[in-house]
Amino acid sequence: MSIDTQSEIQFEQFLTFELAGDAYGVEILKVQEIRGWEAVRKIPNTPEYVKGALNLRGSIVPIIDLRVRFHMERVEYTPVTVVIVMSVQTESTGSTVMGIVADAVSDVLDIKPGDIKTSPNLGAKIDTRYIRGMYVGKKNMVMLLDVDKLLNPDEFAQIAELPAATDWK
Repeated sequence: MSIDTQSEIQFEQFLTFELAGDAYGVEILKVQEIRGWEAVRKIPNTPEYVKGALNLRGSIVPIIDLRVRFHMERVEYTPVTVVIVMSVQTESTGSTVMGIVADAVSDVLDIKPGDIKTSPNLGAKIDTRYIRGMYVGKKNMVMLLDVDKLLNPDEFAQIAELPAATDWK
């Protein structure tokens, strides 16, 4: 008599959020915290999508507006606007913490890796390097982002040269 052993079905968890009415997701293991929007300190000579930085318990955290990064229409921040603080890995700077501005947080999804569709080929002029893949759920389609590629290493190097949090009053 043989015993059938059922292998465990593995899931990845993604925090989903809204941006301009569309659903996006990031790996939950990258998320450190979710904060309400608060004013940030402007950083001179940074790309337009860098809103500024927060002093988060002694660490300087650059805040990225994904609407600007993705060339979407800008909107006023509301009480449901959030900053998702994440740990990001790059080859040039190692681990760094950054925050992204999102219109609202939606849900946490359990997704089987096999259910993640590859990102569509949109031609050489469309930059899809930060798209990990697409997930079609019961309610909508979610674009899964690769947070480690949201900024290129040169951009991270510029941001990593910010002064220490103790220098910010």
